[in-house]
Amino acid sequence: MARKPFTPEEVRRIVERHKEPAVFHNMTDDWPALGWTAQHLSLCLEKKPVRFRIGKRKADKTPLFETQCEYVEATLGEFLAWTSHQAGLSVGPFSDYPLSDYWAYADYKYIAKLFQHKESMFEEVVWSDFGYPGRDGAASTLWVGTEGANTPCHLDTYGFNLVLQVEGRKRWHLFSPDDTSCLYPTRIPYEESSIFSQVNVLQPDLDRFPAFSRARAHVVTLQPGQVLFVPRHWWHYVESLDPITVSINSWIELEEDDEARVGEALTRTLVCALKTTPSLGNHDHWLNPTEDGVASHDENMQYLSLALQACMRKRSEMEEEDSQQEGQHGHRALKRDSTGGIKTSYTKKEERKASSFIPPFGPHLVPVPRVGHGQALKDPTLKDTSLSRDHNPQCAPVSDPQSWTSEEGGHDGCGELRKRQEAAVLSEGPHKEGIPQASLSTTDLLECLVHPSVITLVSQLLLDRQRELSGS
Repeated sequence: MARKPFTPEEVRRIVERHKEPAVFHNMTDDWPALGWTAQHLSLCLEKKPVRFRIGKRKADKTPLFETQCEYVEATLGEFLAWTSHQAGLSVGPFSDYPLSDYWAYADYKYIAKLFQHKESMFEEVVWSDFGYPGRDGAASTLWVGTEGANTPCHLDTYGFNLVLQVEGRKRWHLFSPDDTSCLYPTRIPYEESSIFSQVNVLQPDLDRFPAFSRARAHVVTLQPGQVLFVPRHWWHYVESLDPITVSINSWIELEEDDEARVGEALTRTLVCALKTTPSLGNHDHWLNPTEDGVASHDENMQYLSLALQACMRKRSEMEEEDSQQEGQHGHRALKRDSTGGIKTSYTKKEERKASSFIPPFGPHLVPVPRVGHGQALKDPTLKDTSLSRDHNPQCAPVSDPQSWTSEEGGHDGCGELRKRQEAAVLSEGPHKEGIPQASLSTTDLLECLVHPSVITLVSQLLLDRQRELSGS
């Protein structure tokens, strides 16, 4: 077996300390999963149906969310027949969708469920090479799509992401957490742990979303055999470039996820409470198809309480460890981070490690380059200099991604709401009593109410209150 460029311990140190996206080369050459082409997967699954998301190929300035797509159940064999245009082969439900007008995507497919009849395949995905012993295909998801298939721009609230490209190429457009205010976050459609952007990053409507012009994209085309590291809270839009693409990914949990779960439980409680309340204009498709259904308010409140309790327990354990270490070196006042949370010995040590860490960039670890302000994201001739074997730039300093607000001091999601309200007043004119009327929807309210900055603040207030109650 050929020696890999990094040991598992080295890779884990990189992904847990580096704060910008990067591509690993030559780490998966001996992985059996590199043979998971769509053709191979079709043979493994035989006649087992898979759910595909069908999207209309279009060129406009609005994102195509999953709630706006159609869905079909088909075998991978029918999918391959559809993409190959071979006469005489059954394409099943794809017969209603000309390939020239539509793309298809079997996304978010949990390998543990898809191949539960062939558990030996789990071992063919070897995330232990990345420093996570025992992690394999059972903790991974599969993505199979056509050219044009895409995932709307979003960020994942939990952990970080490792993505192996198996077949075909995918282009990733990534944005730093510092650009959150420029991406106009929304929780509609609602999906746990996903915050979507209202912007079509390839064709942005700068009249509606002017702050997006300040966002700086990092762009890379991922090739077969390469693994992309997507750091925590980095926004990403992903598009398939070749006739057939196959990817495997795994989300890796982090210590910070305990507080993120409080925020997600709070978000779900507020979104479900408001969107299930009968009202005029509250009839949109607000629940993402990936969600199983809508829980009751009592169930959501119970989930929020459990998330708070779990987070408090974790904080208590870490603070106890911190106080023991402080006692050995004399008393020092506890410090808080920018969100108000108490910094434990763990967080302080990790911050020191991250700030002093210099990634070993070179032919086997390549940073994802940042695109200039005036460079079109959709330009197919865009050079992926990050994939050059001899590209070895110096490590640039990484800022602490804490600000969710715009440079003007406001939340751009709410700024867009204000503009829509002003436009509504002007278009509708004065009411018969002389009072101008503006149409405020539930979704408009939620844009501000569950904005990431607001959720972070309220989550911290809830945790502080729980601390007071537990100490009384």
